[in-house]
Amino acid sequence: MTPEEFDTNLLDSAAAAADEVLEFESHDDENRLKPEFVRKVRDALEAGERDAVYDLVEPLHPADIADLFELVDADERGALARAISDQMSPEVFAELNDHVRELIVEDLPAEQVADIAEQLETDDAVAMIEDLDEEDREAVLAEMEPEDRAAIESALAYPEESAGRLMSRDFIAVPEHMSVGDLIDYLREHPNLATEFWEVFIVDARHHPVGTCALSWILRAPRSVALVDVMKRDQTLIDVDMDQEEVALRFQKYALISAAVVDESGRLVGQITVDDVVHIIQEEAGEDALLLSGAGEGDINEPIRLTIRTRLTWLVVNLGTAIIASSVVGLFQGAIAKFALLAVLMPIVSGMGGNAGTQTLAVTVRALATNQLTSSNTWRMILREWTIACANGMALGILIGLGVGLIFGNPQLGIVIASAMLINNLVAGSAGILVPVTLDRLKIDPAVSSAVFVTMATDVMGFFSFLGLAVLTGLA
Repeated sequence: MTPEEFDTNLLDSAAAAADEVLEFESHDDENRLKPEFVRKVRDALEAGERDAVYDLVEPLHPADIADLFELVDADERGALARAISDQMSPEVFAELNDHVRELIVEDLPAEQVADIAEQLETDDAVAMIEDLDEEDREAVLAEMEPEDRAAIESALAYPEESAGRLMSRDFIAVPEHMSVGDLIDYLREHPNLATEFWEVFIVDARHHPVGTCALSWILRAPRSVALVDVMKRDQTLIDVDMDQEEVALRFQKYALISAAVVDESGRLVGQITVDDVVHIIQEEAGEDALLLSGAGEGDINEPIRLTIRTRLTWLVVNLGTAIIASSVVGLFQGAIAKFALLAVLMPIVSGMGGNAGTQTLAVTVRALATNQLTSSNTWRMILREWTIACANGMALGILIGLGVGLIFGNPQLGIVIASAMLINNLVAGSAGILVPVTLDRLKIDPAVSSAVFVTMATDVMGFFSFLGLAVLTGLA
């Protein structure tokens, strides 16, 4: 073989190897697991080739392994967990979807769940255990070390979606009489302290936080400097009972990396870090939009029965509001019979009103959720939406009025539908802001039930204004 032939064969071999690597690459350009990769894992599971499954999954990041569990069928998850049991680390369980994790945990023995929970951060351990049946939960807690069990039981005593459930008990707190050098020596001499933290909390004799020291300050300050001279006294404290949505707003408003959590007496009991808040922001952002539509959590891993029950509940409520709207139409049966064109045009008025109401409702619910809309600026917001509704109603009314008048050769009909369009847009703007604000004042989540009332208002008023004006003007 000549040197040239050898070089050519070497290049061909390298190219083939590169192609083989690309063929088995697990992620696409958007860092998602490729369908081909998931199919290879499923084929190996079906064939009972556990070693092949292990080899495929072994290079994945814990977050990708968690994604893989969501992508395979529900009846394949148990086999996948058994095939990669050595890779089922606490990090994987922390990343799993709640519904998927619940199903997997239910299939594991209590001692294994307890072992995993003891290696997790307190908030992640609570998230894994809280959805178990009471009997299974007690069995898992019984297998845990007393200190870990006490921490989780304490967290479970707080309301769901509160700071007490969310907080981690792994934090660094030192007395205010220490110097920078004392603190550095303390951190080095105690290996059992928290291993991941961004700031150190300074506490007084009652264990009340009096300030914080960022790690960057500690590393750059001379050893002899007292902590009280470099600490930041102004800090954002989180009450244990604070709702997680409010916690996220505090982090966003004050650009926090971590924050101290205090109990009713003001004692430091935990900390919340920004990585936990990112998950909250993601959850809350999608939650309100889904609740507005009555779709529940909208999680594709949610059990089908639960999804059906959630959606059907609101569909039944919507059916009731639709009947109310249709009863308004029934009041004008004679007018519709005399002038059938009314039946053709009236859905336009109610439909456009519904769309306008949905726009206002979405803006209002978001403003309430982000504290942009408060009792201080409610009237300004109402006047703003009325102005927008009036402008949009007039613009749409002129368009539809001219169109109807020209197409059907009936200027009077054009004026009626234009007037009804304006009226219904004003109703939509009013309902879109007044309904969620009123529900919020009554301590009812406006995202859950506002859409039903707004839709009913725009449908009823759309039909009533259009048909009523048609009768009043002698059109029908």
